[in-house]
Amino acid sequence: MNQDEIRNHVEKVLDESETGTMATVKNNKPHSRYMTFFHKDFILYTVTDQDTDKTEEIEKNPHTHLMIGYEGEGFGDEYVEIAGEVRFNDSADIKKELWSDEMGAYFKGPDDPDFTVLEIHPASIRLMNRKGGSPAELEM
Repeated sequence: MNQDEIRNHVEKVLDESETGTMATVKNNKPHSRYMTFFHKDFILYTVTDQDTDKTEEIEKNPHTHLMIGYEGEGFGDEYVEIAGEVRFNDSADIKKELWSDEMGAYFKGPDDPDFTVLEIHPASIRLMNRKGGSPAELEM
């Protein structure tokens, strides 16, 4: 599989699957949780409250591991594994761009001071579980 094909498969998984797991490090051990992700040019974004375990963990260690795409159908469900670094992005523009009405259950609006955006910059992306195929690395 060439890089263009891998890129297309990864983009398809990211376009079709918004929910995935995000692992951080807590007390020197992995700590995972489900998150909703948005992406643009292989930069991933997720929103959270300023006062959470994950924000504290990221401040101590910005490295993360994400898994997105497996739908539970069994062998052949493509998914991606992403290892990267998290940055906090509190720009008003990105907050407004990512805001949805569903977030109103947790925040007062995109201007809520507790509303923050986590921006994940991939160091590596692997396409996994392709029927009949080995894992494929997308060159970053």
